[in-house]
Amino acid sequence: MSESKIIDARNTFCPGPLMELITYMKQANVGDTLELLSTDDGSAADVPEWIHKVGHEMVSSEKIEETWHIKVRKIK
Repeated sequence: MSESKIIDARNTFCPGPLMELITYMKQANVGDTLELLSTDDGSAADVPEWIHKVGHEMVSSEKIEETWHIKVRKIK
């Protein structure tokens, strides 16, 4: 059964949010969805680039007020 996890990396700066995501992604099971919360605008570019590079799935990316909500799914 897949899980969803929220990673709150608000008020941290590059490369902090991406490093938090990588740490949790290593602990996640295939099929799990992780949602990164980030106030660093760089995350909107850094995370999709990393996800594409390592071969996971980008689910969504949207900015709500000052926070990016970036959802990714571990697929391997």
